[in-house]
Amino acid sequence: MKKQMLVAVAMLLIAGFAQAQADQNGRPPKPPTPEERLKHVSEELNKQMELTAMQKEKILAAYKVFFADMEKNKSKDAMQPPLPPPPVSKEIADKLSAERDAKVKAVLTAAQYQKYVEIEKKMRPKHPGKPGDDKGPNQPPMED
Repeated sequence: MKKQMLVAVAMLLIAGFAQAQADQNGRPPKPPTPEERLKHVSEELNKQMELTAMQKEKILAAYKVFFADMEKNKSKDAMQPPLPPPPVSKEIADKLSAERDAKVKAVLTAAQYQKYVEIEKKMRPKHPGKPGDDKGPNQPPMED
């Protein structure tokens, strides 16, 4: 009897946790705003790198432009309430990332830029794999 009660409580906790992950309409939580993303980038870079005030200012300006351009490039047609906007195409995202990184590289030393590249990879949002492929956000890449 204790075992059944323990299983029931565990199931309720799991269901409660899953419900907390979705809002009242059953949709997943909203993605962070560009301002929230900029704040996160600022905190991470301040925590992990020693930058001058000028470097911080220029890097954050580059990220602000990057986030604004990413928002502009989301399809406005799909902004209907029940559906989230589709992501920006990989080609556009890569182009915008390259422009941002060029601006960042211009204000950092070679050693700082190497460290920035490592930090930037860790700051990228995690995306689940496509349906049918067994690659999720927590699975290591397959080795050849």
